[in-house]
Amino acid sequence: MSASSASSAPLARRLRSVARAILPFPEPESWLDVGTGDARFPEAARQVFPYTSFDGLDPTPRVEWARRAERVEEAHLGRLTDPQITARLRARYDVVSMIHHLPRTPDPRAELRAALAVLRPGGHLLLELPDPQSAFATLLGRRWLPRHRRLHLLPLAELRAELESQGCAIVTADRRAAHIPRDLPGALFLILPKSLPTWAKIPLLAAAKAVEQALGPLLVLTRRSNTYRVIARR
Repeated sequence: MSASSASSAPLARRLRSVARAILPFPEPESWLDVGTGDARFPEAARQVFPYTSFDGLDPTPRVEWARRAERVEEAHLGRLTDPQITARLRARYDVVSMIHHLPRTPDPRAELRAALAVLRPGGHLLLELPDPQSAFATLLGRRWLPRHRRLHLLPLAELRAELESQGCAIVTADRRAAHIPRDLPGALFLILPKSLPTWAKIPLLAAAKAVEQALGPLLVLTRRSNTYRVIARR
């Protein structure tokens, strides 16, 4: 196994676990991943849903590369809130996923409305977002929050209220399963002296990551996860 394959294996496992959150519901025929980039999520999700047709949407040309690489069947270049794209895809998909995409949009509420427009009645919206009320956010305080407020982070209660106001039923709202083990290395990176050479930082960060991965199941029992997952039915 190459070094790049080994480094991508944990990400692929995590993305498959995200896709498995849809297993309790009817198998989707069509799935749109919004903000897909180079479509790593559809590539992983296809291993869970081999008979589902996956499309990708992204504002960058990476989605076109993903189509050529056969990670998605259709590539839509642009933003979901573009009226032409929304009209073309209206009521087309059984599942729409946004994995850490919503906070990076100019208007998250408009993005949610557009996502619901391209869902079929009874379809499911799968969301994962960073949790601004997590222990990591509290630990870093002002060093972390101002930078990320520009990303339009939404607390879970606020997102739930927004979806319900748009006529959605919240099927799942979960923090523990969505947790990403990165708090310890992230905090360590910020407190290490800038003068410390990179070669000295790497083993410290690797050790912190290993500790958090080992203790992750216990840590999420004692604090809020740094990520939450919501599944809503249109």
